[in-house]
Amino acid sequence: MDKKKVKIGVFGGARGFTMISQLLDHPDAELVAVCDKFTPLLDRVRETAKSYGVEVALYDDFDEFLKHDMDAVVLANYANEHGVYSVRCLEAGKHVMSEVLPVETPAQAVALVEAVERTGLVYTYAENYCYMKAPFEMFRRYRKGDIGEIIYAEGEYIHDCSSIWPDITYGEKDHWRNRMFASFYCTHSCGPLIYISGLRAVKVVGLEPLPNTTPKQCEVGMIGGTALEMITLENGAVIKSIHGGLKREPGSINYQVYGTTGMMESARYNEAEFNIYREGDKYCQGTWEKYMPENDVGSNIASKSDGHGGSDFYTTHCFIEKILGNPDGELAIDVYTAVNMGMCGIMAFRSILDGNTPKEIPDFRKKEERDRYRYDNACCTPSVAGDSLLPPSSFPIPEIPDETYENVRKQWLREDNPIKYRF
Repeated sequence: MDKKKVKIGVFGGARGFTMISQLLDHPDAELVAVCDKFTPLLDRVRETAKSYGVEVALYDDFDEFLKHDMDAVVLANYANEHGVYSVRCLEAGKHVMSEVLPVETPAQAVALVEAVERTGLVYTYAENYCYMKAPFEMFRRYRKGDIGEIIYAEGEYIHDCSSIWPDITYGEKDHWRNRMFASFYCTHSCGPLIYISGLRAVKVVGLEPLPNTTPKQCEVGMIGGTALEMITLENGAVIKSIHGGLKREPGSINYQVYGTTGMMESARYNEAEFNIYREGDKYCQGTWEKYMPENDVGSNIASKSDGHGGSDFYTTHCFIEKILGNPDGELAIDVYTAVNMGMCGIMAFRSILDGNTPKEIPDFRKKEERDRYRYDNACCTPSVAGDSLLPPSSFPIPEIPDETYENVRKQWLREDNPIKYRF
């Protein structure tokens, strides 16, 4: 008897191409459909699938794509639209894996949680930085009790995207990256620490440093935003989360977790290296271990994927295994944890606009909390926010002329662009 495979479609052929490649390789999955508005990406998918001897249905219309015979959908569309499309897929009877971020507003978080509960379908969140080698090892060692209870942690995701801005915004003036507030894209820095701890974030203070609005930045339509979130966990521990496009190369991905009996960290200049200190019987005396961990989850196929240090594989793999009810699926990030991670940035921006005052992070497991935020769509997207439109920054933002975005689009569309279809 043939083993059951999960039939999966992918919405978004740029960032989604990573998942497309993984699905073509995964023994428990079958890639059956891909949707994207940019048809050259669909041509690329067709040729790639053909090299595997697979025929994939291709769509440039999401409504038609959603009608396709499939069990699940991977959402790799624009980051501020994941919440809305997640609900649509769930209501259509499809399991969902959502790329970063889970939602744009608290109201979308309420709708997403209730759609998952109502349908009983699988939702997982593809916060791939949780599965990078060092933070994933921290997850395992923390759950073994190797450093006691978490007291303080730091997460850092510094990535200056100005050199690739044309290739990830396509010259679209209203692209989400061109209008989103600085604390929105928070879960690469705070997400792994929430995942490691297994605790809920309950309060946040947001801070926004001066944006980078030099002419050099503005000429690609990029207004560099950086944000810090000081997050309190339910046990009283504090996380410092920093992310944005600060100037340094290479960028920095770094995590530190301090516990009652020791600490763990990733190496500053090699995020795959894991370090752990454990105090012994005597005060201030202990031992260090330093090594390069190897993820052994799905190890027979994990080696085929190297995206984001190999972590991209685990989001897709754990989603598939969750649907099938297999043990690796228990490592997936569920909807409650996903919206908790995402709300750290949403509420941090409200803190920023309110003079850095602390803001509670709602617990959407509770109906009374949902009811408080059920119609709260305050954000930076006019079509979503309506009368609750927020500014993109607490600082004045320079006006970028339309010609700038026209020039950026020309850069993206140039014939010799080697990464036009990568993102």
